[in-house]
Amino acid sequence: MFLTISTTGTPKCPATDLGFLLHKHPDRAQSFSTSHGTAQVLYPEASAERCTAALLLEVDPVALVRRGKGKGRGGAPDTALAQYVNDRPYAASSLLAVALSTVFRSALRGVCAARPERAASPLPLRIEIPAVPARGGAELVGKLFGPLGWASVEARPVALDERFPQWGDSRYVQLVLEGELRLADALRQLYVLLPVLDDAKHYWVAPDEVDKLLRAGEGWLADHPEQKLITSRYLSRRWGLTREAMNRLELLRLAEADDIEVEALDNAVEAEAPADTVDGTGKPPSLAELRCAAILAALRDAGASTVLDLGCGQGRLVQALLKDARFTRIVGVDVSVRALTVAARRLKLDRMGERQAERVSLVQGALTYTDKRLTGYDAAVLSEVVEHVDPPRLPALEYAVFGAARPRTVVVTTPNAEYNVRWETLPAGQVRHSDHRFEWTRAEFHAWAGEVARRHGYGVTYTAVGDDDPEVGPPTQMAVFVEQAKAERDEKEGKGR
Repeated sequence: MFLTISTTGTPKCPATDLGFLLHKHPDRAQSFSTSHGTAQVLYPEASAERCTAALLLEVDPVALVRRGKGKGRGGAPDTALAQYVNDRPYAASSLLAVALSTVFRSALRGVCAARPERAASPLPLRIEIPAVPARGGAELVGKLFGPLGWASVEARPVALDERFPQWGDSRYVQLVLEGELRLADALRQLYVLLPVLDDAKHYWVAPDEVDKLLRAGEGWLADHPEQKLITSRYLSRRWGLTREAMNRLELLRLAEADDIEVEALDNAVEAEAPADTVDGTGKPPSLAELRCAAILAALRDAGASTVLDLGCGQGRLVQALLKDARFTRIVGVDVSVRALTVAARRLKLDRMGERQAERVSLVQGALTYTDKRLTGYDAAVLSEVVEHVDPPRLPALEYAVFGAARPRTVVVTTPNAEYNVRWETLPAGQVRHSDHRFEWTRAEFHAWAGEVARRHGYGVTYTAVGDDDPEVGPPTQMAVFVEQAKAERDEKEGKGR
């Protein structure tokens, strides 16, 4: 198993700086023990103009079988010769990927104290691997490496036997990559994509492989057009791990798009403000219970049967909707993976009967982006959501819900800032939750809702939720938007009766 990394240089920036970046001296051949054989690093050429580092991995097939205990590729459960005679010592696979991470550990992290500016800058690179198993052929190689900044991606199919061209090509390709990339980026791409092309791993894929994938895929995997295939194959098609990785990648993509930290998005499981805590039994209904009851009443009045809970958090409203048989399809949407995990536990999705499970689903998504999965529903609920959105992002949320998804009815609840003076535990001038970007007065909420309704062809009515104080109004304000075409139909049907 063989791989070469070449670069060119000038007297001012010599190519032999590659030795500093790889932390391997060009004047010495070095050997490293791995769990399945020996890795050797040597330099076939090393001058100021051109430098090539070679990694040679000599795999011990017997050690591979013994460590695998007869499982996996090259280790059938019987005593067949295929256990010991296979392509594992020759074809670039997860064995070579692990050797890369072991031998070039610091280079993968982009760490080089001797040449930090070179480690942080793109280099002219040429990487060659003589035999790469490509389940998907040369076309898949291009799809995987093409979007990653390489100027040239060459995958030449290897003939089954050059003496008998009529036999056609094997599943192996000779891979040559050329372009200007940071060395660390190139190595991380190989670490992920070699086992993806092989579609196999020589070791058991544990949950910590998700973290390894995200570390190696930082900066390129979240936006890769073949992200799903890469994630699934890298994690050996373990669907639970694949789903976790895809959710975390989506968070990374959204955080990068909004130029914020991931933690700022994945924070929906924090405790609610004291004013909104559900009281124990024997006490008057809490504000959360009153709000849920008001939303359910609005949805029933609208005749909705399919409902989106946008920003569902930990699934309280979804749970309430499930108790009413008139709601036949319920979808909870949240950007927070942790919140969706809590919601799934709350709903006992893993133990839910088949008929009940068909009524509900939880999906990850950001409400400031259009999502075709959210179209075609009778109603949508934004319960205590808008105040968590930065004001400059509100037009994006508005369009995603009212313009793109366009349910016939939209229910929006949000705190009434005027009522905050009635909370004894709330310091003056503070909002009810640390993640609230703002809180509207009644006039501000009415102005926003009225403009949204006008722009998108909805009518809007307002409802007080909770004790309606004559001076400062209710603690929660609710707006019910009804598509004007639906309102006109309902009015005609009412007159007909």
